[in-house]
Amino acid sequence: MKPLSVMLSMLVIGMTSSAAMAEGASVVNTSLANASLPNASLPNASLPNISPANSELVNRGAYIARAADCMACHGEDYTGGTAIETPMGDIYSTNITPSKRYGIGDYTEADLKNALQKGRTPSHMLYPAMPYPSYSGMKEEDISALFAYLQTVPAVDEAPKYKTDLPFPFNIRSLMIGWNFLNVPSTENRDGLTETQQRGEYIVNNLEHCGTCHTPRNSTMGFDKKMYLSGAQLGHWHAPNITPDDSSGIGSWSEQDIVTYLRTGEFDQRAYAGGPMGEAVAHSTRYLKNEDLNAIASYLKAVPAIQTDDKVAAVDVSRLPTPISESITHDLLAQKDYLAQAKAQVSNGSNSPESLYLAACGSCHGVDGYGQSDARYAPIVGLSSIRREKPDALVNMILHGVEGATNTSPIMPGFSDELNSEQIAGITNYVRVNFGGLNSSEVSASDVDRIATTGTDKPFLIKYAGLLAVIGIIVAIIIIVFIIRAILRSRRRR
Repeated sequence: MKPLSVMLSMLVIGMTSSAAMAEGASVVNTSLANASLPNASLPNASLPNISPANSELVNRGAYIARAADCMACHGEDYTGGTAIETPMGDIYSTNITPSKRYGIGDYTEADLKNALQKGRTPSHMLYPAMPYPSYSGMKEEDISALFAYLQTVPAVDEAPKYKTDLPFPFNIRSLMIGWNFLNVPSTENRDGLTETQQRGEYIVNNLEHCGTCHTPRNSTMGFDKKMYLSGAQLGHWHAPNITPDDSSGIGSWSEQDIVTYLRTGEFDQRAYAGGPMGEAVAHSTRYLKNEDLNAIASYLKAVPAIQTDDKVAAVDVSRLPTPISESITHDLLAQKDYLAQAKAQVSNGSNSPESLYLAACGSCHGVDGYGQSDARYAPIVGLSSIRREKPDALVNMILHGVEGATNTSPIMPGFSDELNSEQIAGITNYVRVNFGGLNSSEVSASDVDRIATTGTDKPFLIKYAGLLAVIGIIVAIIIIVFIIRAILRSRRRR
């Protein structure tokens, strides 16, 4: 659930250092077992919180919780406290355990339905950082199953450490009534889809709420439906175009490629999931039934293709490096020796792009960019994020780093305080040419400076909301005074 385009930050098909393949803990109920995939090598993750002791309804609810990616914001223990960055300020997820004091222990099924579909709890309106604009399309039976499951998770009687406290006028939650009128539901069902694609549409649009990050926003911060899934800037990050456009989207991906990526979090020499997308894979998509992953893939290939200006260069395999040996990514001692030899052989200055890469990146991503499989450091060879026409995604990751998708995932540090803009530009160019297979890359220090200071542009209504609210109040007072004076004058004439 984090972070919305207004409300969430997300990086999907890109280079990061976090893995998305944490091991499952429990055995999946046979009623939810995965069917075989065309690619038999794909691993099937066991679904946590499934138990033969639970009812079929509860176990189905555990699956819905995974499909709706509840854990990304509320945590594996559902206690909340995750900060969701928005242009209005940080919004913190809440405790949704059955705690009667701090959680949703007093909720009825109707209360949960209102929260999911209308953004309304028994006591207040929700902000759309909880993606109810997408959940508004959830099926009744899925809500019932989710409610049954949430009653069985351990109650945690403690409030999150932080509480949402937005500035005026965004702290007036009743304003969400007007926002909801304009922006809920966030998507509409399309005609002419197969039964499989209809299932994929439901998962993409509603449960997984993919458009929350991958769809640009309009002036009210609702979905720009004409640009559905075409990518959006999210603070320092960019959620890329996932429409089937060949040049800027995922048109070159087969349905099986999409399934592989969502199941494993990686696609050899094409993409690697990390950061918030790593979280989505780690907490959600890797647990989905194969038939549901296939449905998602089929639907994504059927949505209208939208071409954007952030095109991706085709993979030129002949220009990509080959690992020094088949075992190098697993043999950490061999990697250490190979890195030392590479550093010793660099003869074009300690501040050269190659030497900077070896010093700052080589110990994790490897001399040849193939990472460390056992240590779960990401391979970066051929990734789409380094082959994009715009270098923003890669530069931002070097500047700001990426947090791991799980508690055991490695964290990629940011180098904004250690390297200057010219050095970061040098590493960027080195990576794009040597590991992306580009013929050339001319990212400059001024490009890095521009990218470092670029965030999500706030729409006029958001940027000047406080001033507009004050003006509105003054105008309302003037109108009220005018009406009162008119009434008094009318009475005097009588």
